[in-house]
Amino acid sequence: MTHLSPLTAQDSSLTTHRSQSDDDWDLVIDGSSSLFDLKFKDIWRYRDLLWMFVKRDFVSFYKQTILGPLWFFIQPIFTTIIYTFVFGGLAKISTDGLPQPLFYLAGITGWNYFADCITKTSTVFKDNSNIFGKVYFPRLVLPLSIVVSNLVRFGVQMLLFLFMMAYYYLTGAVFAPTWALLMFPVLVMMMALLGLGLGLIITAMTTKYRDLAFLVTFGVQLLMYATTVIYPLSAVPKKYLHIIELNPMTGIIEAFRYSFLGKGEFSVWSVGYSALVTLVVLFFGIIIFNKTEKTFVDTV
Repeated sequence: MTHLSPLTAQDSSLTTHRSQSDDDWDLVIDGSSSLFDLKFKDIWRYRDLLWMFVKRDFVSFYKQTILGPLWFFIQPIFTTIIYTFVFGGLAKISTDGLPQPLFYLAGITGWNYFADCITKTSTVFKDNSNIFGKVYFPRLVLPLSIVVSNLVRFGVQMLLFLFMMAYYYLTGAVFAPTWALLMFPVLVMMMALLGLGLGLIITAMTTKYRDLAFLVTFGVQLLMYATTVIYPLSAVPKKYLHIIELNPMTGIIEAFRYSFLGKGEFSVWSVGYSALVTLVVLFFGIIIFNKTEKTFVDTV
C-alpha cells in the first residue's frame, strides 16, 4: 500500500489559492452590489429567460379561456361602446369633432397599455416570491417581461384602432395623421417606462404594506379620469387645466391622438414634461426595486 504524505498547511493554502486563481468565473453573485448597479449585462445574458417569461404570461393568461386571444379585441370594443353611450350620448362630452368611437378608442388603446404595465408589475414580488427565493436571476427580468408581453396586446389593439380609422375615413369622417406620427415609437416607450417605473415603486412598497395591492386597481381607474381618455384637453375648465396637465399621461395621450387623428393639444413642452417625469420615475423605481429585492424574501 502506498502512503501519501500529508500536505502541510502552507502547501494546502497554496494549492487552494492556485486552483481558485486558475478558474475563470462566468458569473459572480454579490449581495453587496450598489443601488445604482442596474445589471444590464446580466439582463442581456438572461434574455432567453425574459422571452420564456413573456411566453408564459401570454399562454397562462388565455390558456383556460374559451375565446382566447379574441379578448384582445373584445375588451376595447365593449369599453368603447360603453364610453360612447355614457360620455358621448348621455353626458354629451366633446370629442373635438372626431367620431366618438374613434376618439374613445384612441384614448383606451394607449391607456390600457400603461395601466396593464402598472397593475401587473405592481405584484411582481408577491406573485413570484417562490421563484425569487430559490434561484438567482436578474430580478428586473420579470418586470421587463411584463412590459414586453403587454406590448403584444397593445399591438393587437392598435390593429383594431387602425381598422376603425380606415372605416371612418371611408365613410367621410374628417381627420388626418400628422408629422408627429414619427414620434409614435417614442410615445409607446414613454408609456411602457412610466408604467414600469410606477409599478416597480408600488411592488417594492407592497412587500411591507400589503394594503397597497388592493388600492392599485382602484387608483389606476381614478387616474384615468384625471387623464384625457374620455374627454379632450380643450374641454377642461381653466381652473382645472393645470391639474390635468401635471399628469404625465395627459401629454402622451394628447400626442397620441394628434399623431393619428390630427386633433389634440400637442406641444413640445407637454411631451418633454412627460418624458422628464418618466425618466425620474423610472430612475427612482429601479433604485427602490434594487434595494428591496435584497431583503424582500424575509418580509413577503
